[in-house]
Formats: sequence, structure tokens, C-alpha cells
Amino acid sequence: MFSFIQLQADTLTNAASGVVVENIAANNEISVLEFIFKGGFFLIPIAILLFYTFYLIIERYLYISKFSKIDARLLGDVRDSLNSGNLDMARSIAERSDSASGNVIREGILAVGRPIAEIESNMDRAADIEIAQMETHLGHLGLIAGIAPTLGFVGTISGVIKIFYSISVTENISIGNISGGLYEKMISSGAGLIVGIIAYSGYHLLNGRIDNFALKIQKQVLEFVNIIQKK
Repeated sequence: MFSFIQLQADTLTNAASGVVVENIAANNEISVLEFIFKGGFFLIPIAILLFYTFYLIIERYLYISKFSKIDARLLGDVRDSLNSGNLDMARSIAERSDSASGNVIREGILAVGRPIAEIESNMDRAADIEIAQMETHLGHLGLIAGIAPTLGFVGTISGVIKIFYSISVTENISIGNISGGLYEKMISSGAGLIVGIIAYSGYHLLNGRIDNFALKIQKQVLEFVNIIQKK
């Protein structure tokens, strides 16, 4: 009889303990937004860098996609106009393409009649200008890739300094006090690394598209020069 009563008491105790643990766990749950805000002041500049990074990536991607298009029929139409001696038509065809390659070919058309070396030089300079316009503000992404993780690290270090200062004042060196402060301050490091990875990836992906365009435009310059030489 005593054993039965003891068993019932243990069961009730375990059940009550389970309820308490569940209530504590429920009370300790926080939303993702609340968790992020625990990162401290340095999350503000990191968030600003994140939005600017997305803006740069989207804006540059749209610009590069629009102006780096290579129209396979453009050189053929220009060749037909040049062979017929109609330079004005060839120039208007290049201008209508509304692309970087069209602008480069237009420079070559405007130089028709000059030495081949001069025509090629003019087209190369025009290509360099178009590439430079595509690369506008891309350096900012490279800068953010280095700054954002550094800001996050500085935020963590400043938080750790505050924790140890608090310990020196209150002499409270409990694990809960230290670990609670550390996980909050390391949020800024994680956020900075994420922003840095996004900026670094966007920088190299966009530069890859520009390099691809540079290769294609050089091929078009050579084709245009060959067309002029065959006239």
C-alpha cells in the first residue's frame, strides 16, 4: 500500500515538473525579430548596408542585362549597309540597337575612311567606356564585403567588453549572465558575415557578366575590322 502511494506521488511530481518545464520553455521563446534586435546598436549600420547591397545588386544587374545584350544580326545589317556605301543607314542601325555593342560599332562606323588601327583604337576606347559604366558603384559591393563583417566583429567586441565590465562591477560571474550576453552580442557578427557574403557574391557574379561582355565585344570589334578590310 505504501509503495502504491509512493508511486502515485512520484507520478504527480514528474507530471508537475514536465508542466513547469514546458511553461518555462514557452515563456523563453522569442520571435526572430526580437532575436535579431538583441544584436545591439551595430545592427543598424549593418542593416543599412544590407539594403544598399540589395539595391546595388538589383540596379547593376538590370543595367548590365540591358546594355550587354549582343544582337547577332546587328553586324550583318551593318555589313550590308556598308557594302552598299550607305554609312548613314549603318550608323542608324547601330544607334537603334540601344546597347553597348551598338555604341561601340557606331564609333567604328564614324571612323570609316581612317586607318584600320585608328578605327580599332576608337572602338576599343568606346568599349572601355561602356565597361566602365557597367562597373559603376560595383566597388561599393567590394567595400561592403569587407566593412560589414568588421562592423559585426566590432559590435561583438564592444558587447564582450560591456559584459566583463559588468562582471567587474557586480562580481556576478554566473554562466547564465556570461552566456546570455555573449549570444546576444554574437548576433552582430553573424549578421555582418551574412551581409558580407551577399555583397562578395554579388560583386563577383556581376563582374563575371561584365567580363563575358568584354570578351564578346572584342570579337565584334575584330569582325567589324574584317568587314572594313574586305571592302
